[in-house]
Amino acid sequence: MAKAIKEKTRIDELTQKFLKIRENALKKGLNDQEIKQTFLSTDPTVENGSDKSVQKKGLKSQYKILNRPLFQIQLIVIVAFTAIGFQLGAKEAVYDMVYGSRCVIDISPLISEMVRPLANCKVCRDLKAVPIERNLSVETFMAKYAFTGVPVLIKDATSNWTAMQTFSYEFFKDLYTNTEGAFDITEEECQFFPYKTEFQTLQEALNMTDARVAFQEGEKPWYFGWSNCHEGIAKVLRSHYERPYFIPKDSESSTIDWMFMGGSGLGAFMHLDYVERPSWQAQISGKKTWDLVPSPECENICHSMNVTVEKGDIFVVDTNMWYHATFVHPGEISITIGSEYD
Repeated sequence: MAKAIKEKTRIDELTQKFLKIRENALKKGLNDQEIKQTFLSTDPTVENGSDKSVQKKGLKSQYKILNRPLFQIQLIVIVAFTAIGFQLGAKEAVYDMVYGSRCVIDISPLISEMVRPLANCKVCRDLKAVPIERNLSVETFMAKYAFTGVPVLIKDATSNWTAMQTFSYEFFKDLYTNTEGAFDITEEECQFFPYKTEFQTLQEALNMTDARVAFQEGEKPWYFGWSNCHEGIAKVLRSHYERPYFIPKDSESSTIDWMFMGGSGLGAFMHLDYVERPSWQAQISGKKTWDLVPSPECENICHSMNVTVEKGDIFVVDTNMWYHATFVHPGEISITIGSEYD
């Protein structure tokens, strides 16, 4: 009992110190929204508005990580928070609050950025636009793009895929709803990206009203993504698409499929991935523009670029190297599917 009381006292003291940090941040001119965004590891320059020019202006400067004031404030807050906790003897409480609870602060993107390998800026030194290819041979793909870090857009690359006529919100809803254990495995073993929606799980996202699915007036917009880890689902998905023709047949592909789906507006916020391999993404329906920004160490050598991917195109990009964000154009719902390759 005495140990529990002592631990609670330490946590109370830690909480008060944490609140003091917030108070000091307010005095230095930050508002609550900026503080909240700092704790959530996002940037307040990009909101949920639909004005593309405003979004793209924010995207160009959003992730110059190391020079970003909010990044520096975030680092100071984390270090101060951790140091105070350790001084008060609440080491376990700090671990629980920082690493164990997504409600306090998620520092994984911050730490990942600090420890990631530096990019090889030579690959993008003279690159000012994303190359566009048609009828791309395996040999050319391997020599120029596969593992070089140079992104490439391949036009009309999905002409034989039945996914082009099959994939839709209703298709995914029926597939997951009627496949036993699909939602459970997705929640326990896969990843779900709610982006600017309130959804917590894929099951919630695939249970919208018909009015919201159709983007009727007065309904909230939506865009979300997820990975699939269910073997039965994967078998169905891959019956509707095949390995992109320009990837060698002996190349090892990931067993995980990635889907992203939603309406007009900002899709994914500017970010860097930390996955094992380069990836491709096929545009099944709709049209989406990708904004690519070089990593901070390359920003004075390489150029920011953007490319618009249309229905039937495949975009290949090393998302471990390029910071990227997406914008879905008005019109047909955007649906993409992709995977990694080796």
